Amino acid sequence: MNLFETRADHTNNLLPYDGTVNYYGRILNNSSANSYYEALLHTVDWRNDEAILFGKKYITKRKVAWYGDRSFEYAYSNTTKTALPWTKELITLKLLVEKESGETYNSCLLNLYHTGDEGMAWHSDGEKDLKKNGAIGSLSFGAERKFSFKHKASKEVVSLLLEHGSLLVMKGLTQTHWLHRLPPTKKIFQARINLTFRTIV
Repeated sequence: MNLFETRADHTNNLLPYDGTVNYYGRILNNSSANSYYEALLHTVDWRNDEAILFGKKYITKRKVAWYGDRSFEYAYSNTTKTALPWTKELITLKLLVEKESGETYNSCLLNLYHTGDEGMAWHSDGEKDLKKNGAIGSLSFGAERKFSFKHKASKEVVSLLLEHGSLLVMKGLTQTHWLHRLPPTKKIFQARINLTFRTIV
């Protein structure tokens, strides 16, 4: 760790009610974050994501990958993915996120956004395969991007900037009461890699 890292107060809940989101800031120094970014870019089995909506198949520009302790199946957007075995970088990062968050995880969904044009619409991670009210540890590399939460009833919005090498943890009732998204932007031209560590039951 060096003096130029920004460690946020992770005990502070970013949500005003109905859930818990803690931002840890940068848990990796710049050199380590750069190394992991390059390794993940070249060692992960990236595939274009697919979604089936109203019987029509859509292929996203954004790429995804799914890894886990064993060959878990994970279903969302009417498609099913089977987890690949951990790479050495992913298992190291999983242990780091577990140590920082005090939680345990058995799988990871990765997203690769090539530029700011690629984002994620409002959604919540409430799939039946996921542990109910379980923690999701979100580790970010590459381009700094805005990330937003919106309460399902009040429509109140909370936003923050996710830094290179930073950790965000969502837990408790967050997925029940809040949506989240990665809004697209025309101002960012570099890639972002996001690892979401989660627990499949």
